[in-house]
Amino acid sequence: MITAKLTSKGQITIPKQVREKIGISPGEDLAFEEKNGIFYVKKVPRKSPFDKWVGYFKAGARKKTDIIVEELRGN
Repeated sequence: MITAKLTSKGQITIPKQVREKIGISPGEDLAFEEKNGIFYVKKVPRKSPFDKWVGYFKAGARKKTDIIVEELRGN
């Protein structure tokens, strides 16, 4: 069993073995999920900067390409 100590500020250092196994690095978010009294730690997937464009062309399928390009450029 791998253990870590809690500081007075409620912080822990995640052991290297665990960080490598989960695939996390500094600055990444973790999620804590509780099921039947057991807590699970999961890496939160990063959102792609392109996610906001998903479905954009589907909604604007009837628009001409020139108009879509102008809207994307902010003209």
